[in-house]
Amino acid sequence: MPYKDLAHFARVLAERGLLKRISAPVDPELEITEITDRVVKEGGPALLFEKVKGSPYPVLTNAFGSYERMCLALEVDDLDDIAERIRRLLDVPDLRTLADRLKALPLLKELSGVFPRRVKSAPCQEVVEEDPDLTTLPVLKCWPQDGGRFFTLPLVITKDPETGRHNVGMYRMQLFDAKTTGMHWHPHKDGAHHYQKYVRRGERMEVAVALGGDPALIYAATAPLPAMVSEYLFAGFLRRRPVELVKARTVDLEVPADAEFVLEGYINPGELRREGPFGDHTGYYSLADDYPVLHVQCVTHKRRPIYPATIVGKPPMEDCYLAKATERLFLPLLRLQVPEIVDLNLPLEGVFHNCAVVSIKKTYPGQAKKVMHSLWGLGQMMYTKLIIVVDHHVDVHDMSTVLWKVFNNIDARRDVVIVEGPLDALDHASPTPLYGAKMGIDATKKWPSEGHPREWPDDIEMTPEVKELVDRRWKEYGF
Repeated sequence: MPYKDLAHFARVLAERGLLKRISAPVDPELEITEITDRVVKEGGPALLFEKVKGSPYPVLTNAFGSYERMCLALEVDDLDDIAERIRRLLDVPDLRTLADRLKALPLLKELSGVFPRRVKSAPCQEVVEEDPDLTTLPVLKCWPQDGGRFFTLPLVITKDPETGRHNVGMYRMQLFDAKTTGMHWHPHKDGAHHYQKYVRRGERMEVAVALGGDPALIYAATAPLPAMVSEYLFAGFLRRRPVELVKARTVDLEVPADAEFVLEGYINPGELRREGPFGDHTGYYSLADDYPVLHVQCVTHKRRPIYPATIVGKPPMEDCYLAKATERLFLPLLRLQVPEIVDLNLPLEGVFHNCAVVSIKKTYPGQAKKVMHSLWGLGQMMYTKLIIVVDHHVDVHDMSTVLWKVFNNIDARRDVVIVEGPLDALDHASPTPLYGAKMGIDATKKWPSEGHPREWPDDIEMTPEVKELVDRRWKEYGF
């Protein structure tokens, strides 16, 4: 059964020994970060801080900070199980024959049960604060040079004024005062696209921000979905049950019925305020800049809510495991458009968008370079600063072997590609904001038709017969 809400997920984590309750008083400024950072780096559990200075609400961190908890959050034994469901979804028969229609029935039945469901009343509205004070929430200041306290795990809900389509994105929000926050959305994000439409129309933009909810929905808000795919629908697909939505109290938006908190408000077109710096997931401080201002006019919440937060910084951090989920879940979609791809690795040190390692089944000369350019043309893959391509038999998750191939298999003039294009807004190394150079490395075996006339040597491998012999006699050797 899917989790009803974040509190349900926390109870399951506790039952499995994957959550630690901290009853000692802690400060939301820096102290919670230092504790969480140490626990994450040691591969420790989720943390529930029960007594947070200045707030009546407990704080949950590191809920997704391991492969085990990420799988538990999405209710699978292995993230590739979901990838297989997505692959089957993409492999829908053409339904022209009776046999094809019968084969598709289980899939159609599954999909029919994942669309959002509207409810009239909801736990997230058990308490309604029409004169809210955001400073009572345990919003964290994470790092010493941060410009203030930040909401780090918000589900920001907006609506396209032209199509009426909802978007749920995760964008950090700096707490300015009791009723305003920053809204840190980058130019390439769907929320920013909606905002620009309101600016052009000269209209106030309504916004709702959910804190908490089902873990599948929290993950869906981070996923690089196409604009036409609803995060609510995707979360329903992940959890195999509809996400329940309720009408917000003061804005024309639908919000997750089981959220812990919901902030309702608006953004005035053209109103900007200086936001940041912020210790970001790159491991560096993102610079201060001007961003839209969210005016919060109402806060609703459960009677006993939990405040969700995440800490980002030098990897590995909790967000790395959210990124690894994206790596596995979206591999079938990459293969749909670039079918020669065998596997993908987004190394933790690449912080989502700085490095991708792909293995390919090579069938023609120059194919590795074709794959690089294909990936740079796909959605958020355009941010990838370094793409390494290896042959199909190389395990892309074994970085020792990958680097061995890179260090030994390339001629720099022939096998290194430098291109220019869009970059992530958080990239501090590019000489121009949002734009700079990217590199591709072809570490595959080179063919004569690729300009390598010399014989390419084989990898050193023992014969299967000797391997089998040693396997049988291993204990005889004293091991």
